[in-house]
Amino acid sequence: MTDIEQVIMNLIVNSGTAKSFAYNALTKVNEKDYLGCDADLQQAHEYLKLAHNEQTALLTMEANGEKIAISALFIHAQDHLMAAISEITLLEQIIDLRKTVNSLIAN
Repeated sequence: MTDIEQVIMNLIVNSGTAKSFAYNALTKVNEKDYLGCDADLQQAHEYLKLAHNEQTALLTMEANGEKIAISALFIHAQDHLMAAISEITLLEQIIDLRKTVNSLIAN
């Protein structure tokens, strides 16, 4: 596996893991496990940061003159990152709403 392929695979894995933690956070907020929810959101952001760093590595390679082939795998990796960013942003809003609803139901 080339360096570029390894970076692309890391981008896919870290983006997917970030999304998984965000969806786990949604499950936990629905169960009123706010500490678990917040911990999973923190983990989601950590993996999102790792994925973003992989994307930055690809941009740096290209900026340094290394040719980056636009392959299906590369496009798939970019799609994973953008989906993770979008879904995590939306899930955070849903989680905040769920916390509010839970507090209103409790009263």
